[in-house]
Amino acid sequence: MRKKIILLAIVASALAAFFLFDLGRFLTLESLKTNRDALLSYYGSHRLIFILGYICVYTLQTALSLPGAAILTLTGGAIFGAVMGTLWVNIGATAGAVLAFLLARTLLRGWVVRSFGTRMESLDRGLKENALSYLLFLRLVPVFPFFLVNLACGITGLSLRTYILGTMVGILPGSFVYANAGASIASINTLSEVASPRVLLSFALLGLFALIPAIYQKFKTLRQEGEQAR
Repeated sequence: MRKKIILLAIVASALAAFFLFDLGRFLTLESLKTNRDALLSYYGSHRLIFILGYICVYTLQTALSLPGAAILTLTGGAIFGAVMGTLWVNIGATAGAVLAFLLARTLLRGWVVRSFGTRMESLDRGLKENALSYLLFLRLVPVFPFFLVNLACGITGLSLRTYILGTMVGILPGSFVYANAGASIASINTLSEVASPRVLLSFALLGLFALIPAIYQKFKTLRQEGEQAR
């Protein structure tokens, strides 16, 4: 019980610090453009420290469901380039999602059930039927907010291994799109330019492709039930 209280206090303190010191002002497109040269200069002199710091910040942002994920991903592309930016984003986002998953499974289970229980029924049902395919679909197509999927998966029977695999693979396309855009940050004026209708349609198609195993399994089950009923 004491450990839970300490962990909750740490989480609450981190959230309070973010809003108290208005750290969100650094997570804007304008701030990134203004500070890009300074960030590149620091990265050039302290590569390892900068990479580790970036991953830690991304992990914390994801774990606590703080705003700014899109800007952080653009920053990754602007500083590290499209490919390496995608790699560091994927590590940070996956680590943060795992922390959120574990928090929901241990400390916040009761609160998550009370707060989002009704919204999670269909999600929980899909995860039970075909966990990996459905999780990939959820990561590729934002039917549910990213943070809600993290919390929902934590209170289901989904294995941690499947959750990590589904998250790492599922967020790759979106991470690359934003990191690639960040590599040309000077040409971007709004975030909506990155998430264009064509990009969103591509994600939707990928999500539907990920559901093929689940659809096939459902069809197979219905067919077997029909044959048994004859």
